[in-house]
Amino acid sequence: MLTRRVIPCLDVDNGRVVKGVSFVDIRDAGDPAELAAFYNAEGADELVFLDITASSDARNTMIDVVERVSSEVFIPLTVGGGIRSVDNMRQMLEAGADKVAVNSAAVANPQLIEDCAKEFGTQCVVLAMDVKRVDDPVISEMEGYGGIPVEAMWQVYTHGGRRPTAFDAVKWGRIATESGAGELLVTSMDADGQKTGYDNELLSVISDSVTVPVIASGGAGELDHFYDALVEGKSDAVLAASLFHFGELRVSEVKSYLAERGIPMREV
Repeated sequence: MLTRRVIPCLDVDNGRVVKGVSFVDIRDAGDPAELAAFYNAEGADELVFLDITASSDARNTMIDVVERVSSEVFIPLTVGGGIRSVDNMRQMLEAGADKVAVNSAAVANPQLIEDCAKEFGTQCVVLAMDVKRVDDPVISEMEGYGGIPVEAMWQVYTHGGRRPTAFDAVKWGRIATESGAGELLVTSMDADGQKTGYDNELLSVISDSVTVPVIASGGAGELDHFYDALVEGKSDAVLAASLFHFGELRVSEVKSYLAERGIPMREV
């Protein structure tokens, strides 16, 4: 059985790790390189680095910060934020990333996923999506739902959660993986920072609709939430930020708990 992964996330703005609640009320959480070294020593299975204002500020990802972070870790590193081209992805891989996440630019130009996958392989391409539950389903720009119930619909947002789109998250995840995305990083904007649990309904529907690993993001507040995302949400990995950054839980603690409950984990 494949081991499941626990992944700390470094949301970086202006060279510092930050964390908010539902994408607002941002506060400082520390130096990215120092946190990366700490999580590497803690036994984190991977690390995600997201430059959360690169797209909204229309600038490139901070290469120097990525280089500092990559020098501190010996586990897979995913980098995202402001990735708009194959060249941008190449720069991140050369800076030390193992995988690169695309989000806003891929929504604007889905061909970007296929181009990056052809150049670097699907194992390097992660589709990150910021998703919000909607009360009244929007009309999707992508025709057909392939059996996905319209009433269970989530809307994709771009530019760090600042811009709503007419994309249905489930349909978009399927299109992206068919285009070459080797992994999905799914963040619930509703649950983000609330510490009330992941959106396991969303995760389960997406996991059932694709054949690639799904990373759960947004909502972790206690140990049970990680377990539920892996079992009820059918996710392959669980990502958290503020819980780890502010010392409420430790990566090693989460991994030990999951292992005790029968989840296959990599030994620390």
